[in-house]
Amino acid sequence: MEQNDLTMRPITGREELDLFCQLPYVLNEELADDLAAGRRRPEWMWVALRGDRLLARAAWWGRQGGDVPLILDVLDVEDSAPGPDRVDIGVRLLRAATATALPNGSPPPDYSRFVPPDWRENAGTRQPVEDRMTALERVGARLFVERLRLEWRPESPVPEPGGRLAFRGVHDAEELVALMALVLDGTLDAHGRDDLTRMSVHEAAVKQYDEELARYTSPRDWWRIATLPDGEPVGFVIPARNDYNPIIAYIAVLPAHRGNGYIDDILGEGTRVLAEQGVPRIRAATDLGNVPMANAFRRAGYSNFEREINMTWR
Repeated sequence: MEQNDLTMRPITGREELDLFCQLPYVLNEELADDLAAGRRRPEWMWVALRGDRLLARAAWWGRQGGDVPLILDVLDVEDSAPGPDRVDIGVRLLRAATATALPNGSPPPDYSRFVPPDWRENAGTRQPVEDRMTALERVGARLFVERLRLEWRPESPVPEPGGRLAFRGVHDAEELVALMALVLDGTLDAHGRDDLTRMSVHEAAVKQYDEELARYTSPRDWWRIATLPDGEPVGFVIPARNDYNPIIAYIAVLPAHRGNGYIDDILGEGTRVLAEQGVPRIRAATDLGNVPMANAFRRAGYSNFEREINMTWR
């Protein structure tokens, strides 16, 4: 569609990836594989052009084989343009793309942006991040949570077993869902707290299991329940592999056992499970406000290599 001197449209297909990738972002290297696997579609990948010059772009991601995009994870503008123009072009592109690419009547998917860990302290990174957030706010989004992105590398020592806990596999989905429901009591996770405003504890646990854990195709015998020597569950950890990396997908200590330092033992077990597979890295994430969990990852040798900005229309 034409708006004044801008053309805003989806890309025609894989042959326009070079055009789409003229603006830099860490996800550029994944876009070709995502298109091939069906996690992205050309109609979910929009550009704003002035002639042949790319001024802005936006893209959504979805699950392989899915018909609906689940997250807006690319929004870029040409940062050399004047500030008001950058924001305005981003707003115009978002409005045009959203009106065409998303189902009518449904709230837009949440926004995710990976940013440097010190993005606020560096003017060269702070302004671009804030410009994108301003554009999103002008189309109705709000900041939901900021998260730490964490990484363990094989150069770091593999955590040694602490000896206080035993570990076993998960018996079945019902057992894990029941434990997940228990750990939602007092959770510091923003997504978990948000779910509890709209559904029961059990429904929230089932939702997270069905929409995330059940979808991992990595072996479920990696999953671990942590117990005391008498068999009483203390917590659990879900090592897994998503479409991109080995990850600590979920880790928790049951409320009755918090404050005893068991998180270190449980995270150590999850790290060992994945390290034994010879993986090149392990990724994880936790909310910026979840200081106890962030500290546990730091003690286990994980570094904060990025942050993630989450915004929502809910």
